[in-house]
Amino acid sequence: MKKDVNYVFADIIDAAYIHQMAHPKEDPAKSEAIVDEAISDYDQLITKINRRDVENKKKHFTEIQAELETKAGALVEKINAL
Repeated sequence: MKKDVNYVFADIIDAAYIHQMAHPKEDPAKSEAIVDEAISDYDQLITKINRRDVENKKKHFTEIQAELETKAGALVEKINAL
């Protein structure tokens, strides 16, 4: 699960920086905001993954996977809108 989160958010951050390099005349603040949001989302999900007081682990990780997909999808949409 941690690897999935790492790969997904690393790819999103890479895409934001690639956009910056490909469009040097655009305001970098927009892509930096996406990077900051990705880091924040990453931290939140890693905190949830590392919780030890979970009763139903399968349900817990299923919810985290769904949240990952939702947050990553929203960030990708923001990158595509740049």
